[in-house]
Amino acid sequence: MRKVAITQSNYIPWKGFFDSVNLVDVFVLYDDMQYTKRDWRNRNLIKCENGTKWLSIPVEVKGKYFQKISETRISDTSWAKQHWMTIKHTYGKLPGFQVYGTKFEELYNKDYEYLSEVNYAFIKAICEMLNIKTEIHWSSEFELPEGKTERLVSICEDLKASDYFTGAAAKAYMDESLFAKKGIQVHYYDYSGYPEYEQKYPPFTHGVSILDLLFSAGESAPHYMKTFNK
Repeated sequence: MRKVAITQSNYIPWKGFFDSVNLVDVFVLYDDMQYTKRDWRNRNLIKCENGTKWLSIPVEVKGKYFQKISETRISDTSWAKQHWMTIKHTYGKLPGFQVYGTKFEELYNKDYEYLSEVNYAFIKAICEMLNIKTEIHWSSEFELPEGKTERLVSICEDLKASDYFTGAAAKAYMDESLFAKKGIQVHYYDYSGYPEYEQKYPPFTHGVSILDLLFSAGESAPHYMKTFNK
């Protein structure tokens, strides 16, 4: 019995992303997919005094050329310093900043060439902060056949998956029958019912980067997530 999830990497994802990682045994970063503009690949939201604010990593996009997420380069190295200054200004006085601030400062002081490098570094570090033990792999480690669903099924087969977990949006394109033929059961994440925590700037907003939860709740952050033993 092995639970598997496959999804694109995101920049400093929200808490639901990390619940999805924690829920499975193996998590595959699907960065062989095409890079999409105005998406979560290179940006995320934090909660500020005047509402939410985007933190975006500037990247090179080559027009209509099929550009994988893994091929996407960072176009301006000044982003890291700017993001860290904004984060420090927004969350610097919160209790969780004393716990995790130094770790994030180290991440923002590293040199990155590709977007996937950034996303992986932050995802891996945040998993360690939350004590998530899930195996993390890249889709590039697998031989991928043609077909959207066929690729997912193939990865699951290679990982000897019994269960596959994905977001509700996958229902629009995924052929569940291909999983059923291989004896793999499909499950859809339920992102409803998250408890609120004390957020610095009300009204409360759920859909922001997990940085907000980590800096607001500190080591109690897992208590406000859904897949952790409380």
